[in-house]
Amino acid sequence: MHKPIPRELYPRTNDRQHQSSCTRLTLTPLPTWLWYTPASMGQHRRNVTKSRRESSLSPPQRSGRPPTQDYELITDDNRFRQVIKRVSKEPRVAFDLESNGFFRYPERICLIQLFASGRVYLIDPLAIDDMSPLGEVLSSPAVETVLHSGDHDIRSLDRDWGFHAGNLFDTSIAAAFVGSERLGLASTLQDFMGIEIPKEKSIQRSDWSIRPLSDAALTYAAGDVLHLFGLRDKLVERLGALNRLHWVREECDRLAKIRYNPPDPELAVFAVKGSRDLDGHGLSILKALMEYREHHALRLGRPHFRVIPDAALLTLAAEPKSDLRDVRGLGMFARGWRGAGPPHAIKKGRAAQPLQRPRQPRGRRLSRAERAKAGQRLDKLRAWRTEHAKRLSLAVGLLWPMANLQRLASFPDDLETELEAPGIRQWQREEFEESLRRLVDQEFRS
Repeated sequence: MHKPIPRELYPRTNDRQHQSSCTRLTLTPLPTWLWYTPASMGQHRRNVTKSRRESSLSPPQRSGRPPTQDYELITDDNRFRQVIKRVSKEPRVAFDLESNGFFRYPERICLIQLFASGRVYLIDPLAIDDMSPLGEVLSSPAVETVLHSGDHDIRSLDRDWGFHAGNLFDTSIAAAFVGSERLGLASTLQDFMGIEIPKEKSIQRSDWSIRPLSDAALTYAAGDVLHLFGLRDKLVERLGALNRLHWVREECDRLAKIRYNPPDPELAVFAVKGSRDLDGHGLSILKALMEYREHHALRLGRPHFRVIPDAALLTLAAEPKSDLRDVRGLGMFARGWRGAGPPHAIKKGRAAQPLQRPRQPRGRRLSRAERAKAGQRLDKLRAWRTEHAKRLSLAVGLLWPMANLQRLASFPDDLETELEAPGIRQWQREEFEESLRRLVDQEFRS
């Protein structure tokens, strides 16, 4: 079974070349079936010298084989191992994944897209018993994993299989550091390569756990990795000319260290938008209702918002005597479906001790006059950051973390501490430390 990727996914100037070099692949029949914060980063480190990290960003030698117009769907363990063995010998692999979090709970990875040695491989993890060979390739420092906007992907790989990236290049990060403001994959491909890929919202938001996947869905998935090598090479060339290769490498290294952190059920109630309007009793009721919803989300396999939306839970927590039939979003749960339903959870919450919102540790306090001075210093720090952002044609958020500037505005004598803060990158210190020191010394300490 042969499935060609439509011609519109390829640059028009190379259509003949792609057609002539196309290797037709046989499809296996289908079965029926994540700014990254320092707090989320593990201690994973690679002992790689700076020179090697720089060289790893230069384009690897090509095999001379252009992308084929075919994809191969992998649903067999033996074929999966063969493909991964082949991919492991390549200097790089383009990577993407699709998951089902919009429709199912708990969320899981439902499709893996790889592009290597001129071919697209679509791997069905729901049909593969042992995915560990993929983890070995992704963790290998010898194979560069090229992806786009990889935050969710990195967290998902850690959540589902404990896989971690060893040598990562994120083209969305690279695009940001050459000054691009449009960072979606379709926009980035269009801006840097003149390639247009069809992005159907209906497919993008489809349930990727449903089997068989449609031809349109598989073609869509293949298009997400087909041009990542070319995009990566274009961006590396631009970054090299701007002397920002090491900036992007450091950002990609930080991205690779991200880990999946499951939500704390004891703290989840405080994260609900609107929960600040509830008193302690209301928070206890909301917590009990969230536990009730979690139980049914797991039983039904649906995400929380498809079981009972937050707005409905907040209404019940604020007005526990409400007629369930008047609460929008309860659906079948308004009938007390499955036991006592929400009334039982409300009763449980009322009987519990009132919850107290965790207090943030208080820092050093400033007087009114000191706060006014801190505001003036922050204005100067903002202007300093904006000036450098304009000079480099970069988004201001990339230059220096605002939280760091806010603390520095309040306590300028803490400059040394702030320079060592976890959110500060080495490239930022190399590029801006001298200028920042000069500003603090001349404006804040004189």
